[in-house]
Amino acid sequence: MALNKAAGFAEFDMTKAIVINDIAAVHKMFDLDPPRHPLVSVIRVDDVLLTKNIPYINQSYIINLFQISLKSGFCDELTYGRNKYDFKEGTLVFTKPGQRITVSTAERKVEPGGWTLLFHPDLIRKSALGKCIEQFSFFSYDSHEALHLSDEERKNLTDLADKVEVEYKQGIDRHTQTLLVANIELILNYCVRYYDRQFYVRTNTNSDVVARLDTLLDDYFGKQKALELGLPTVAYCSSVLHMSSSYLSDMLKREIGKSAQQVIQERLIDRAKTCLLGTDEQISQVAYSLGFEYPQHFSKLFKAKTGLSPQQYRREH
Repeated sequence: MALNKAAGFAEFDMTKAIVINDIAAVHKMFDLDPPRHPLVSVIRVDDVLLTKNIPYINQSYIINLFQISLKSGFCDELTYGRNKYDFKEGTLVFTKPGQRITVSTAERKVEPGGWTLLFHPDLIRKSALGKCIEQFSFFSYDSHEALHLSDEERKNLTDLADKVEVEYKQGIDRHTQTLLVANIELILNYCVRYYDRQFYVRTNTNSDVVARLDTLLDDYFGKQKALELGLPTVAYCSSVLHMSSSYLSDMLKREIGKSAQQVIQERLIDRAKTCLLGTDEQISQVAYSLGFEYPQHFSKLFKAKTGLSPQQYRREH
């Protein structure tokens, strides 16, 4: 079976992901009317529920669009990243172009009222938002790290999504793109605020994650895993802690004012100081024991963090 490539679909194969490249292809998949704007659309769960067309079950999709989904509702359960996610009312999930999504079940158990805002990278490419979109790190969060909204927050974001829809439905003129991008950026900025609130109210849980990260790094160096695995990475730590790298770093920044990379490097330097002062090992041996492939990289990082080379630090202390 093949899907219409002209509509933005790649060849259909149950063993491979279906690649969807544009807004028109999403509308076609759900048997909706053609989009009113080629680069942006707000799809309502209510409209999807009225159609008989549903996504292929147990099929993976790669959608090369930005998506913001409120209680999505296109299906009951998705696999996204490493985790399955059951959509609950009042949650917001973000995906960026190129992410693989798998539809696990077609049962429409969701309540109406949800929506998904989709926009093509070309919509924002020449704008200020296009230059800073990577700063909105929640597009790289795993699905279980979704934003949980209060009723007021949900209403505010829905109102903004409504404005996006009204704007592209009233016809395109020279102001349309500016206003569309401005409203999308406003949605994203509100989501930054709401995530700050979510991190704040989960401070006890976050403190537990900080403690678990400390234990993880102690174990990593104490059991000399660096000799086998190399330097500890943010990806490794976040995987062990069952969260995305972006979420871990953002949570740590809000909790202790440091990114995951900064925490790892600080622990690395502390361990290096202990080795330099507590052993007679050569600098190269210390570097290898910490996971560095090249001793000069260790020396460069150590001096950048302490102002002294490993040799100078050992002599002066």
